[in-house]
Amino acid sequence: GEKHYMRGGKPGFFPSIKKGGIPHPVPFDLFDPFGLSKNASPEKKAKGLLAEINNGRLAMLGIMAFVSESKVPGSVPALAGKIAPYSGEVMAPFAASDNLPFVADMLKSPLF
Repeated sequence: GEKHYMRGGKPGFFPSIKKGGIPHPVPFDLFDPFGLSKNASPEKKAKGLLAEINNGRLAMLGIMAFVSESKVPGSVPALAGKIAPYSGEVMAPFAASDNLPFVADMLKSPLF
C-alpha cells in the first residue's frame, strides 16, 4: 500500500479496489474505471487534474449560490425568482444538539 500523502506518499494516489481485500469481485476501480488514462502522458494527467479541481471549485460556488438565493431572495441575480425562499435553518445538520465545536456560538450570532 501507498503511504498517506501527509507522511511522504504521493498526493492524489487512489488505491485500486480491484486488488484490495474486498470479499467479492469488483469489475471496475473508482478512479479511471475503463483505463482511459492508464497510458496518458504526465502532461495530460496534470491537465485532467487541474480540470477536476476547477470542476470541484465551480460545484462549490454553484451550491453556495443556490443556498444564498434560497435564504436571501435576489442575492444571486441569475437565480432571482427561480429558487423558492427557504425560511428554515440551512445549517440544521450542525445544530446545537449535535455537540460539535463552535456550533453553539455560530447559532448565537445574528444573520442580519
